[in-house]
Amino acid sequence: MSKQALIVWGGWDGHQPEEVAGIFAGLLREEGYGVEVSDTLDRFKDEERLKGIDLIVPVWTMGKIEKEQLAPLLAAVKEGGTGIAGCHGGMADSFRNEVEYQYMVGGQWVAHPGNDGVTYTVRIKDRQHALTEGMTDFVVVSEKYYMHVDPAIQVHAVTDFGDVEMPVVWTKTYGAGKVYYNSLGHQANIVRMPETLELMRRGLLWATR
Repeated sequence: MSKQALIVWGGWDGHQPEEVAGIFAGLLREEGYGVEVSDTLDRFKDEERLKGIDLIVPVWTMGKIEKEQLAPLLAAVKEGGTGIAGCHGGMADSFRNEVEYQYMVGGQWVAHPGNDGVTYTVRIKDRQHALTEGMTDFVVVSEKYYMHVDPAIQVHAVTDFGDVEMPVVWTKTYGAGKVYYNSLGHQANIVRMPETLELMRRGLLWATR
């Protein structure tokens, strides 16, 4: 039986969530996954059904999530071992009032100095990991995310803010579940960059239960 993925998109339209969700759905279908795409957080309400899914991909910037939606999501990852993977504000600027969600993700957006159109280099930090093996540093012209991050994350790629290295790609665990995050992906054109697309493809597969 093929692996099953759930992509839930919505929230702020500026991140083109429907289009980005479609890109991720295409990546996963190419890898043989069964993919469901939903535009409602109510899809998270059925905990047992969520626990039967191998991968959840949130594409939902800001907005609010109700307790009856959030609790099953957290339980599916923490207790059920369902993987979760995503990018940019669609995963790490969702539900700003929900600290446990942020803890699961491993970070939260704080600012993007200069807004969109900043030129910066993404440096591969962990070249021995399957997520980044064979990849080289690359330049992005987009938003540059400054984030609060969990010290427990494993960092795979970074960018520089002055003398500070800021994580761009990281992984962690949340209970039994694996978590993958990539801060690139302001809009669909950045997600479609070959480097971003390859990082996301590997991350989606890695996080799958």
